Amino acid sequence: MATLVNAPWIAVLLPALLAAVIALAGRAVRPAIAWVAWVAMLGPIAVTVLGIGSLMAIGGAEASGEPWASALASSGAATWFSAGGVTLSLPWAVDSLTAIMLLVVGIVALMVMIFSLGYMSEDPGFVRYYALLSLFTASMTLLVVGGSLLTLFVGWELVGACSYLLIGFWFTKPSAAAAATKAFLTTRVGDVGLMLGLAVLWTATGSLGYAEVSEALPTLAPTAVTAAAVLLAIGAMGKSAQFPLHIWLPDAMEGPTPVSALIHAATMVAAGVFLVARIWPVFELAPAAQTLLLIVGTISALGGSVIAVAQTDIKKVLAYSTISQLGFMFAALGVGAWEVAFFHLVTHAAFKALLFLTAGSVIHGSGTQELAEMGGLRKAMPVTFVVWLVGVAALAGVPPLAGFFSKDAVLDVVWLGAPVAAVALFAATALTGLYSAYATRLAFFGESRSKVHAHESSTAMLVPLAVLAVGAATLGLLGERLIAALGEHPEPLSLPITAIAVVLAAGGAMIGWTLGGRMASVAPGTGRSKATMFVFSGFRFDELVRTLVITPTVAMSRGLWAIVDRFVIDGVVEGSAYATRRAGSRLSKAHSGDTQGYVVIIVLTVAVMLAATVWLGR
Repeated sequence: MATLVNAPWIAVLLPALLAAVIALAGRAVRPAIAWVAWVAMLGPIAVTVLGIGSLMAIGGAEASGEPWASALASSGAATWFSAGGVTLSLPWAVDSLTAIMLLVVGIVALMVMIFSLGYMSEDPGFVRYYALLSLFTASMTLLVVGGSLLTLFVGWELVGACSYLLIGFWFTKPSAAAAATKAFLTTRVGDVGLMLGLAVLWTATGSLGYAEVSEALPTLAPTAVTAAAVLLAIGAMGKSAQFPLHIWLPDAMEGPTPVSALIHAATMVAAGVFLVARIWPVFELAPAAQTLLLIVGTISALGGSVIAVAQTDIKKVLAYSTISQLGFMFAALGVGAWEVAFFHLVTHAAFKALLFLTAGSVIHGSGTQELAEMGGLRKAMPVTFVVWLVGVAALAGVPPLAGFFSKDAVLDVVWLGAPVAAVALFAATALTGLYSAYATRLAFFGESRSKVHAHESSTAMLVPLAVLAVGAATLGLLGERLIAALGEHPEPLSLPITAIAVVLAAGGAMIGWTLGGRMASVAPGTGRSKATMFVFSGFRFDELVRTLVITPTVAMSRGLWAIVDRFVIDGVVEGSAYATRRAGSRLSKAHSGDTQGYVVIIVLTVAVMLAATVWLGR
């Protein structure tokens, strides 16, 4: 037990080794792949349970007076690079923030592993799929257990690589390959900001360790702290799909649905929020960076919910909903309530992972992911229907489910810190209720519009749904303990704020229910106005990016290729070769083979050299 507590790197090593075993063994391990893959999830869960037990044994936040999150102490480190007197190490540590995040990663990953047994059982890439899931889990746990920004960055990039491979899992589909490339390039924009932020902190403090950076902050120039915080915020925006770097997430739905549950709802996209919470002392001294987080979070929360209303693909609805809910978290970060943002991260992981896996069950049972082609599924898929209701109720903030407590806590703190932004979040709350009810009625009520006979999913797929449904229903009740564990003092929810949020969500749900009934009687692909199609396209933001960024970049690249590469660089190289070849051709004529001629040249050369020597010696 002591080994696990003092060596959280086991949470990284176990899934990494199992990923290698699965990849190397190939088809030979397929019959036992479930047991092999599930073991990979035990590392994060065991480290979490034992780590929390260790922290509580030494007093915890209440006994010591020190918040677990601020008492971060490295329990070890591995040397990564050493040269010229500079050593870069990858330290690891476990505190309350780490432990809670590890528990989120471990449980969601375990549920996805189990669910995938039924969902992916017939896929020819079954073994490759489980190897990639295990590798992703190892990468995400490395990001979480790191005791420095360098360790986090290594895990951050590995997570991005795994995301690319899993989004493009069905790489023979052009749309999947394009979506993977889009996600990779878009998130790289944010990663450039993250790298520059690390460079600023390294230059200013000489270290990237969390504790060392925090200790050095009072001695740094305000401009350096602000620059580092803004750059780190850009990195968080890219990974968490926040405006204007949000465009990759909806297309990422091209990957298998369980992947969407694990990476694009519960863990990877939450890495941006985790980064800000982990390095909060930097943001605390940078009001400009907090303002940036507030602005992009508010825009993402409202914009994502508006676009979700116009979607007809059940996974796209959830994708834009994820952008919106992450916007709530960023808005909370923007007003300084990082612990409330993290609380919403935890509850969101439960109910959004539940919704994505439930969507996978719906797709598996009905043979389509278009809402217009479903209908009446509550009769054919009763268990899936019940857990879906739990998920959308938690998402919409129905009391006393998890989303009610965490989302209303966000609304409360944002109202106190930025009332204008809070108004936008209230509007997003109403729209959340709208698209939740809209999607529910189209999928589960009315007459069946499916071309196939729908059926309930297998036990392997239903058990994870039940487990996540319990979390989506009850995690909100643990909010005060979670916030206290992070070293903060939880505040009770404001009754007026809560009442307004519930009324808005209920009103939105009523409108959504009515719209869902109307759309159920309309033929698929008809009855959509130009305004609706404009919203459906995400306000044509992709076209704007293509016009302002992609097209000019491609044109500039082609111009540089034609002028600089072909004309200048190739011209110099090829011109030098041509000049050398011509000079060699001319000089070759002097090699006539005439010995008398060679003697004459030698005598004349010696005479010139002697004459020059005599002349210079005067």
